[in-house]
Amino acid sequence: MTRHLSLIILLSVAVAGFCSAQDISVQESRKSKIEKEIRILEQQLKDNSSKSGNALANIKILNQKEAARKALLKESEKEISALDDSLSACTSEIARLQSRLDTMSFYYNKLVKNAYKNRDARVWYMYILTSEDLGQALRRFSYLKSLSRNMNEQGIKIKEARSELGVRLDNLTKMRARAERLRNSHKLELDKLRQEEKETKQLVSRLNSQKSKYQKELKAKKKQVEDLNKEIQRLIAEAVKKSGKTKTAESVSVLAREFQNNKGNLPWPADGPVADHFGRHNHPVYKSLVMPFNNGINVSVNKGTGVKAVFDGDVQQVIVMPGYGKCVLIRHGEYFTFYCKLSKVSVRNGEKIKTGQTVGIVDTIDGLTQYHFQLWKGTEPQNPELWLKPKD
Repeated sequence: MTRHLSLIILLSVAVAGFCSAQDISVQESRKSKIEKEIRILEQQLKDNSSKSGNALANIKILNQKEAARKALLKESEKEISALDDSLSACTSEIARLQSRLDTMSFYYNKLVKNAYKNRDARVWYMYILTSEDLGQALRRFSYLKSLSRNMNEQGIKIKEARSELGVRLDNLTKMRARAERLRNSHKLELDKLRQEEKETKQLVSRLNSQKSKYQKELKAKKKQVEDLNKEIQRLIAEAVKKSGKTKTAESVSVLAREFQNNKGNLPWPADGPVADHFGRHNHPVYKSLVMPFNNGINVSVNKGTGVKAVFDGDVQQVIVMPGYGKCVLIRHGEYFTFYCKLSKVSVRNGEKIKTGQTVGIVDTIDGLTQYHFQLWKGTEPQNPELWLKPKD
C-alpha cells in the first residue's frame, strides 16, 4: 500500500514536470516580436497611402507584411502543435494518475473498514494482553501505534494526491481553451494574409500598367544609391588614410578588437522589420531589373524613433545626401558604422559617443519611415545582420 502511495506522488510530480516541459514561451516571444513588426508596417501603409500614395513603397511594405504574416502563422502552428502534444501527454498522465489513485483508495478504504469493524478498544487491549511475554506485548503495541499513524499519513497523502489531480484537471481545461483561442486566431491571420496577397496583386498590376513612369523614378533612385555608396567609400578611405602609424593607431586597434569580439551581439540601432537586406537584389515587381548593391540594411520603424549607436566610437562625419537625409558616420577603431535617413541629428563631428547613445531621429522619405544602416571593416562593407544580435 505504501508503494501505491509513493507511486501516486511520483506520478503527480511527473505530470507537473512533463506539462511544464512543454513550455511554449519561446513561440510566444517570437510571435510578440512579429506582431510588433506587423503593427509598424500597417502604420507605414496607412501613412504612405494618406500622404505620398507611393505605390512602389506600398508594395514593398505589403511584401514585408506578407513575409511577417507567414512567419507569424508558422509560429502559431508551432505553438498549436506544442499545445496539442502537451494536451495529449497530460491527458494520458492524468488518466494513469486517476487509475492509481482509485486503486490506492480502494485498499485504503478496506483498511479503514476493517479497523472500524474492530473499533472496540477491548479487542486491541486483549491483543496486547494475550502476548506471550513483555517483548511481544511491546512489539504489538508498537505495531498498533504504527498502523494508526500510517492510516492517518496515508489519508493525508490521498487528500494531497486528489488536490494535485484537481489542479492538473483545471490546467488541462485552461490549456484546451487556449488551444481553441489559438486556432481561431490562426484562422484570422490566414484570412488577413489572403487579403494582403490580393492587395499586392492589385498593386503589381497597377505598377505594370505604368511601367515607364516607375522606371524613370527607379533610375533616379539608383543614382541616389550609387552616390551614397561612393560618398561613404570616400569618407572611410580618407579616415583610414589619416590614421597612419601614430600613437592613436594603438587605441584604434584596441577598440577594433573590442568591436570584433562583439560580432553577432551588437544592439540594433532601433527595433523593426528589415525592409531591404545586404547585397544585390532584383526589383520586387520588375524581376529582370537588378537593383544597385545595398551596402547595408533598411529597417522600418515608427515615426519619431531614435537611432542609437551600436558601439563606443568617435563621430567621424555628419553629412546630408539626396534621398537619404542626414547621415552620421561613426568610427570604432578600424570599423565604421553609418546611420542614414535621419531628420534630426543629435551628435557633431569629432564627438566621442557611447553604446546606446542616440544619434538622431528617423525621417520619413518617399513615404517610408526607415533608417539605413551600414557597417564597414576598413574599406570593405559587411553584412550588418551578421554583426547585430539575432532577432530570434
